Amino acid sequence: MKVRARLALAACLLLGVSTSIADVARAGDSANWPSFFGNDQAWSYSPLDQINRDNVKHLSAAWAFSTGEKGLGATPLVVDGTMYLVAPSNKLFALDAATGKQLWTYSREAPQGQLGGLGGATGLAMGFGLIFEGTLDNHLVAIDAKTGLQVWDTQIEDYRQCKCTTSFTPLLAGDKIVIGARGDIAHRAYIAAYDAKTGKQAWRFWAIPGKGEPGNDSWQGDQWKLGGGSTWLGGSYDPKLNLIYWGVGNPQPMLNAKVRPGDNLYTDSLVALDANTGKIKWYFQENPNDSLDFDATPEPVLIDVERNGKIEPLVLHPNKSGYTYVLNRETGKFVAGWSHVDLLNWTKGLDKDGKPIDPVQTELGIDKLICPSLYGSRAGNHSTYSPHTGWWYNISFEVCAKTKAVPPMAAKEGDMFMGGFIAPVRSTTTKPFIAAFDPITGARKWTHETEILTTSALTATAGDLIFGGDPFGMTWALDATTGKTLWSFSTGGGISSSPISYAVGGRQYIAVASGLTGAPGTLVGPLWPEFKDRIPPVGSTLFVFALPDTVGRVETGKATTDAH
Repeated sequence: MKVRARLALAACLLLGVSTSIADVARAGDSANWPSFFGNDQAWSYSPLDQINRDNVKHLSAAWAFSTGEKGLGATPLVVDGTMYLVAPSNKLFALDAATGKQLWTYSREAPQGQLGGLGGATGLAMGFGLIFEGTLDNHLVAIDAKTGLQVWDTQIEDYRQCKCTTSFTPLLAGDKIVIGARGDIAHRAYIAAYDAKTGKQAWRFWAIPGKGEPGNDSWQGDQWKLGGGSTWLGGSYDPKLNLIYWGVGNPQPMLNAKVRPGDNLYTDSLVALDANTGKIKWYFQENPNDSLDFDATPEPVLIDVERNGKIEPLVLHPNKSGYTYVLNRETGKFVAGWSHVDLLNWTKGLDKDGKPIDPVQTELGIDKLICPSLYGSRAGNHSTYSPHTGWWYNISFEVCAKTKAVPPMAAKEGDMFMGGFIAPVRSTTTKPFIAAFDPITGARKWTHETEILTTSALTATAGDLIFGGDPFGMTWALDATTGKTLWSFSTGGGISSSPISYAVGGRQYIAVASGLTGAPGTLVGPLWPEFKDRIPPVGSTLFVFALPDTVGRVETGKATTDAH
């Protein structure tokens, strides 16, 4: 089987323009990074190739910008030479993407009180001349991209009641902004869409179906009312099918499945929703009646595959459990499933329908060593897909956990609802790694072992490079064809962000946010004590890199010919 982009998109690649038709229409050319994943398919891929595996060793800092805060896990957007960067407090910056000069700022007062350490948004969406941001107090706001003035403000839900906030990033799907709900709490989560121009709610899909809705009978009694299903991360969008793909998190109470018998729909599922109405087209539940916190929230990656002489639209979906699922994105039919980790003991494998075989369940008062751990084989630090190599690149933490159930306390909305205890355990037989995979068969093309877990996301470019970073503050580039390290730079702060690539005035740039955030970073000290002193203080600085002027230029929207 041969993985390739649609024939129409292949023509775009030859021209060096964006590989998403919707992206081309919105951004105009390959110089931009107009959405959280760079395009609607969640590839985290740039078709720019001025910086490549032959000259990346010459990459050097072009400029840097500090937000003045603590921590920075954000993915900036770049459109037409302007960069938009969100800081942990909701402060939004517009910067000249070639120089780092500040153009305007938008500030919003952070809410008082505890939000369970959820932190701010790490992603933005853009369209219709507006920047869309989910806020700490659970609002969705639209900011004029030229002036920084607020255009509209919509409250999604009262954060003081739900103790929740918005998903890490919103998604632009046609004329709607789509956003999820974040928080491992006693709460009924959802995916909601709003008119991009006015902020008026268009629809809301409840991740936990209510009385009379299909799937409600997978819950006992009224447990659905606080059933969880947080929609933590972001989704992807197929404009041809007009479908939104979004992953749903674990049920509540988290670690005690026996007190909530049933499949607990639509938790631990990938759902496909009609972008106009929010109606569910199909779902695929990866872990029914989950007791191990194996969220299905990672990114749904949309790819097209030639099989039996036809192009089949697929969605590639990694799970915290260590499995990656390949589904037909029109129907949700299971195509393939394979492990993207070295250490996995919670199930004997997947059956012909993609369901786990004899999955382990937690038990009252009994510690069980579960691999991967509750933290997952990886968390929100997303993968990347390169149509240039045809491979998918992903991370594995290789961390286990001693896990047990306890009788859950009575809970009200917004309460922590664990129903168990965990103690992370470092693997003694395997090492954390980054790897390249055939996205259909799961065949591993190369493995790059790392000293400790990789906390950043990954980004691929047409220059056959994979960019990322680590808790030590090093940002680096790997050869996409071999996994060999070709370049690195010390930012002075741990990295948990997603690198991006863009071009201004014929020059390609790589931007990386430095400032360790998120749960995976908290594992480093306890599990790798020998490296504890190497973890730098948490900063909040964006670093931008480029080649010296003497090492080639890229003409916007066209393939480079002089950079090799």
